[in-house]
Amino acid sequence: MNESTRARRNFLPAKGLPTGVWALGFGSLFMDASSELIHSLLPIFMVSVLGASMVTIGFIEGAAEATASITKVFSGALSDYLGRRKLLMVSGYALAALSKPVFPLATAIEQVFAARFVDRIGKGIRGAPRDALLADITPPALRGAAYGLRQALDSVGAFVGPLLAVLFLFWFADNLKAVMWVAVVPAFIAVALLMIYVREPEHAAAADKVRAPLSLQEIRRLPSRYWLIVLLGAIFTLTRFSEAFLVLRAENVGLALGFVPLVMVAMNASYALFAYPAGAAADRLSRRSLLIVGLLFLIAADGMLALATGAPAVFVGAGLWGLHMAFTQGLLSKLVADHAPSALRGTAFGIFNLVVGVSLLLASVIAGGLWTMFGPAVAFGAGAAFAVATVIGLLLVR
Repeated sequence: MNESTRARRNFLPAKGLPTGVWALGFGSLFMDASSELIHSLLPIFMVSVLGASMVTIGFIEGAAEATASITKVFSGALSDYLGRRKLLMVSGYALAALSKPVFPLATAIEQVFAARFVDRIGKGIRGAPRDALLADITPPALRGAAYGLRQALDSVGAFVGPLLAVLFLFWFADNLKAVMWVAVVPAFIAVALLMIYVREPEHAAAADKVRAPLSLQEIRRLPSRYWLIVLLGAIFTLTRFSEAFLVLRAENVGLALGFVPLVMVAMNASYALFAYPAGAAADRLSRRSLLIVGLLFLIAADGMLALATGAPAVFVGAGLWGLHMAFTQGLLSKLVADHAPSALRGTAFGIFNLVVGVSLLLASVIAGGLWTMFGPAVAFGAGAAFAVATVIGLLLVR
């Protein structure tokens, strides 16, 4: 049975996408609701409760994401070698869920770093197998829509998480640790949902099976166009940094603690609203044009955040940041899936996310240093300048 036939059997007719895409999307929704609830409070918790510096926060956030990206290389390659992706994916979600209680229990910055490290290890284990599994069960003509839908549902969770943080901050009278305990529940719901409803697709033909994970022989099978997409992803990631700086910018302009998580709500609301339409557009329209549109949104976001003197400008900047993510992240995933051999999709996503993670670490550390030395306006201004340079590069380079 070929790939398109398998996909047609798994279609949810009302929407035209495989049912597995919806299951993966709702799993992402619940886990992101948990993660973003904590993430929307963590920068403030580290600064106000644990006394961390801006450079420390930049390092922790960047290192956490880089850790996830490094892990994705090994989990993706292992899923290719085993021909099984669900077990690795669910294990990653479970590890992330188990890390959630550590955050409200933390009394030192080292404990927060350890919890973020374990949480991102879980993200790394699940990321590449999940992205490869989504491509395995979706016809090529619908991959942009599939990745867009998953990221839209993921962003709904990222929208709900900070909103829950705001509501429970009022309920618990600004008790940050009490609010963080709420994040434990949706994390374990996500694990249960994926264990029950996600099904492993049929194995690829034996002739196309990976013989040795992460071997030079297998990596050479990845085409040159794929490596150009990896380079493109690295450059795009250098134009932005961790969303933790959006939260800190909101506090910097004087927004009350109880409303600070709403910045992440604004960012993820625009991300969720436009991720699916942008993903579907990537199946039909010029990829270059969509990437440029995404960068223009980022330039506008950085400009607003650099010049912000009050909360309204920060919220607008966060919304524009979300539009940038909507127009670029699903499209980059689609490009990776389209240009990697089916038997090496896990490896391809792992390598791609490793390079992107290193870029995010570098961008976040630089942003933290610029903020400490020169203030937030220079940090966001530098991001806008690099995004402008990237737009010029996309216009000039074929």
